Amino acid sequence: QVQLVESGGGLVQAGGSLRLSCAASGRIFSINTMGWYRQAPGKQRELVADITSSGSTNYVDSEKGRFTISRDNAKNTMYLQMNSLKPKDTADYYCNAPRVLGWNGYYDCWGQGTQVTVSS
Repeated sequence: QVQLVESGGGLVQAGGSLRLSCAASGRIFSINTMGWYRQAPGKQRELVADITSSGSTNYVDSEKGRFTISRDNAKNTMYLQMNSLKPKDTADYYCNAPRVLGWNGYYDCWGQGTQVTVSS
């Protein structure tokens, strides 16, 4: 099986920073695009940013400039650097890799989520 595991969430004050990590493990041959999603209480899950295997990035307009997505293909790991955090950023953050080529074919993989809470 292919597994995604997020880490790095926690409680921070407004204006602080967090760096989220998403590590993929298992029999993996390749991972195409990876992305970070978030779901705030009472709201729909939304895309925050994504990144292709070649490093092309995409951000939701409201977060461009504060958040930076990156990946290390050798480690099968993706990161989200979040700066100048605001209370509105409070949410569960999820890692997604919709097209992972594994031992038995392609998989759409989701992590278990990591909680980010920003206090005022």
